[in-house]
Amino acid sequence: MAPANSTGSAHSIRPVAVDDVDTWHLEADVVVAGYGIAGVSAAIEAARVGADVLVLERTSGWGGAAALAGGFIYLGGGTPLQKALGFEDTPENMKTFMMAALGPGADEEKITDYCNGSVEHYNWLVDNGVPFKESFYGQPGWETPFDDGLMYSGGENAAPFNAIAAQAPRGHVPQMSDKRTGEKGGGFMLMKPLVETAEKLGVRAEHDMRVQRLVVDGDRVVGIIAKRYGKEVAVRARTGVVLAMGSFAYNESMVESYAPRLIGRPGAAIEEHDGTAIRMAQALGADLAHMDASEVAFFGDPQLMVRGILVNGRGQRYVNEDTYPGRIGQETLLRNNNEAYLIIDEAAYDEGAGADSSTPFFRFRPKWVAETAAELESEMGLPEGTLQSTVEVYNRHAERGEDPVFGKKPEWVKPIGSPIAALDLRGFTAGFTLGGLRTSIQSEVLHVSGEPIPGLFAAGRCTAGVCAGGYASGTSLGDGSFYGRRAGISAAKG
Repeated sequence: MAPANSTGSAHSIRPVAVDDVDTWHLEADVVVAGYGIAGVSAAIEAARVGADVLVLERTSGWGGAAALAGGFIYLGGGTPLQKALGFEDTPENMKTFMMAALGPGADEEKITDYCNGSVEHYNWLVDNGVPFKESFYGQPGWETPFDDGLMYSGGENAAPFNAIAAQAPRGHVPQMSDKRTGEKGGGFMLMKPLVETAEKLGVRAEHDMRVQRLVVDGDRVVGIIAKRYGKEVAVRARTGVVLAMGSFAYNESMVESYAPRLIGRPGAAIEEHDGTAIRMAQALGADLAHMDASEVAFFGDPQLMVRGILVNGRGQRYVNEDTYPGRIGQETLLRNNNEAYLIIDEAAYDEGAGADSSTPFFRFRPKWVAETAAELESEMGLPEGTLQSTVEVYNRHAERGEDPVFGKKPEWVKPIGSPIAALDLRGFTAGFTLGGLRTSIQSEVLHVSGEPIPGLFAAGRCTAGVCAGGYASGTSLGDGSFYGRRAGISAAKG
């Protein structure tokens, strides 16, 4: 018996030889494991090229993490929405940003491919019923609080990236009113029309199926062993299997091994992200990439953060506060011991608190308030002179509307006055994993030898996609749908 994993199950992940399968309970040309964004995209494209497609979903309905997400899809290179709203972009410019922001170690071949195909992918989404409103939201925020279709979602308009590549917003958001992120976000309006498209194409779905093992005929994957209500179900795949089962954010042992900074703070939308797809493929010798990489959510409201300064446990600034909040989260957790304080004066706090926001629940009251930086520093228990010098240097340059230390945009650079306050944001982070199976641009799962594993394909957060070290909102849904499509086509061809 295999040792129990963190989810409490004790099943083996070792492959099953085809000769040991007595009965195939279900079969199709292409069997897709997971009905989130990667899975539905794979199912659509496999069906469109004539394959009989069966999706196995662990939960009782479609959607996965995608349906609960804010809905950003990272697209650019001159999409019709970008052009309609007056923004110029090219695949080359998009690639320059992505290589700078998503590294170190970003996969240049995959990013080049993704950027070159981005406009076509936008059109594919629209053709499949995904709605985008011709409206740009230009305020700081995790997401737009309205139904706008386009937004900066990766720090493209903030230092250092605004000096590396021409600025262009690439966070495309499906139009949806009355959004409730985490319940029914913009991601729901991405998934709904795609699932409806899949159903019209004849894609079948079986729910409450816990995929556990791969079936092999020699070195070729020919099926899946799943469990439903405690009973084993053997599913034959005549041409290919697509793994689209999400990250390993909720597998405690894998997080401890690969991404220990996330221990105790998983931030994936659904707990089914337990790494099973990765482990099943590993048992066949699959290669992995970027397993230590993670996106980090920071529980601070951007409308407040841009109006103050973020300091660490030494009273020092460590990031430009107007950048992508996920980058702030990474800098806080991964490089500053998860210690953060927002220093802000009363006028700036009141202004930020009155602005529109998609995350008003991240607007916390100050823990300390004082008349001077010296008094605030003392109340916070910071080393004498540290916060004072940070505020003094910031204010000196802010008098001229400049931030030469981190390059915050002039519109947000104002001297910090009195009364001065500090919000205690220590430990206010959670994250999800970005690493996973190494795949080709055709979404083939690669063996450690570098060769494709016959019959096995993958997409989405169980793979190492376009992100390596950095992240931009929309790269999960963008990469998952883009390479999900490739996986479906490849699996149909066998």
